[in-house]
Amino acid sequence: MNKDILLVTLNSSYPHSSFGLRYLMANLEDLKDRAQIMEFTIQKDPRDIAEVLLRQKAKIIGVGVYIWNAQESLELVSLIKRISPDTLVVLGGPEVSHESESNKICQIADFTIKGEADFLFYEFCKNALDNGILPSTKFISGALPDIKKIKSPYGLYSDEDIQNRVIYVEVSRGCPYRCEYCLSSLDKAVRSFELTDFLADIQKLLDRGARQFKFIDRTFNLSPTTCTTILQFFLDRIELGLFLHFEMVPDRLPVEIRDLIKKFPAGALQFEIGIQTWNPEVARLVSRRNDYEKVKDNFRFLAEETGVHTHADLIAGLPGEDLESFAKGFDTLATLHPHEIQVGILKRLKGAPIARHDKEWEMVYSEHPPFQILRTKNMSFETLQVMNRFAKYWDLYANSGNFKNLVNVLREKSQTREDKSFFWEFFAFNKFLTQRYAQSFGISQISLFESAYVYLKEELGWPAEEAKTLIMEDYSLTGKTDVPKFLKEFGAKKSGFKEASSAIPKRQQRHLTGKPETVS
Repeated sequence: MNKDILLVTLNSSYPHSSFGLRYLMANLEDLKDRAQIMEFTIQKDPRDIAEVLLRQKAKIIGVGVYIWNAQESLELVSLIKRISPDTLVVLGGPEVSHESESNKICQIADFTIKGEADFLFYEFCKNALDNGILPSTKFISGALPDIKKIKSPYGLYSDEDIQNRVIYVEVSRGCPYRCEYCLSSLDKAVRSFELTDFLADIQKLLDRGARQFKFIDRTFNLSPTTCTTILQFFLDRIELGLFLHFEMVPDRLPVEIRDLIKKFPAGALQFEIGIQTWNPEVARLVSRRNDYEKVKDNFRFLAEETGVHTHADLIAGLPGEDLESFAKGFDTLATLHPHEIQVGILKRLKGAPIARHDKEWEMVYSEHPPFQILRTKNMSFETLQVMNRFAKYWDLYANSGNFKNLVNVLREKSQTREDKSFFWEFFAFNKFLTQRYAQSFGISQISLFESAYVYLKEELGWPAEEAKTLIMEDYSLTGKTDVPKFLKEFGAKKSGFKEASSAIPKRQQRHLTGKPETVS
């Protein structure tokens, strides 16, 4: 049976589920039976998506627009309005909540709801379908919804979602910090859901078989009381084999939180920790507050006393930061041994206050999603292109966990340099890879291993047999038992990898096969 309302978005890939659409559905009140969630991925042709949607003959199509699907959503909405002008298209999401009037997709769509739409979308649909009343303005906004009255979306995760997709959850909305590159800097306050109700919902998901949870709270450890209550809840059920992802404030890890996380088995917790820059002046420019000594102490604690998998973020291209400053920050972070360092390139999110620096720091961004920085006063276009490739190759080699021995070799070799810089050591590897590949995407894993072998042998001067032995040790970490063609004369070695809890993703498991020794 066709529905009057379609809730639609294009996810970056299948494992990702749309948390926002489930909130809208949960709060549709008496219209829920007249609505349907339809999720696609950005890999699917917009014409094919439009065909599927228009076949439903819905009266209202709501589209969630994000930075990762902005271009594809524009194509989709353009098609829908050209083919079926009478179908009402309503947009929502962070990509259309700011600078909406100048946004092409907003100009094409019928209406745009700016900000949190939990209640506003229901009001729009109710008036349009039951009362025949449409808003007098193209852009709809209202007061923030009372968070205590928002209905829970967790029952809308299907059994298929629980088995195969990321289960997003949140216990709060908002952020008290004012980091100018982030849309959360616009939040007025942190608002929290009723904790007892939230944990009851999580228990229901656990009873249905959910074992991986990704908390999207911007500052999960802001309230030690809430944080420890949630951690204790999961610790009491840890025998289920859980994997829990949290975004943490870097310099806030009081003793009550430390005592709890030490009790979790290795790999059960993943902390995403946003450093962004180690340069205090750059941090001041973008209103980023960090007590760097506390940050270092927290990282040392996590590495030495816990089994937490750590994922740390740095941003290249911030106003006032040049390549040398970024390199120093990277090196500082690398000495603290997070399992992953995510090197991100600055993106201009619509509405983010960082735009105030555009003139002084000569910030030039791409006009197309994801709106990456192209050049700044301190980083040329050429430098940022190099950093784009550095970020990609770092992710493929270091963050993947597939090349632990190679990365440790580069780390150790960096200590023989006059500057003792791990960044510049990998920078040299990045230069080699750039010369070897025409592009940094679509490279097969086998080719990555062969390139590593060639680099060891030809650039670092390793004897062929030693290089092959090391590459085979890394190759075995992927779980493969075959021998790559370029190493045929060597037998595959079994990995020393020890299986962690079943819910822990393979990438995180590879990082937990042994902590690297600290290089002094």
